Amino acid sequence: MRTVMEIEKAIEKLPTDELFELTHWISSRFSDAWDRQIEVDIRSGRLDDVAAEPLREHRAGGSRGIPYG
Repeated sequence: MRTVMEIEKAIEKLPTDELFELTHWISSRFSDAWDRQIEVDIRSGRLDDVAAEPLREHRAGGSRGIPYG
């Protein structure tokens, strides 16, 4: 596998249209990986502490809908 530095140099040489194509691909791949990691974290309980206080406030009537438009 190439090093990050080699990959960066190759990216710098890409024409603009190929750079945009690569950027779209990386963005999609990152989004998919992020979604999978969030699912793993939710199932494992890693986010329970983060969610505890906002959920308490919501259940106590401390939240409201966000108006659109």
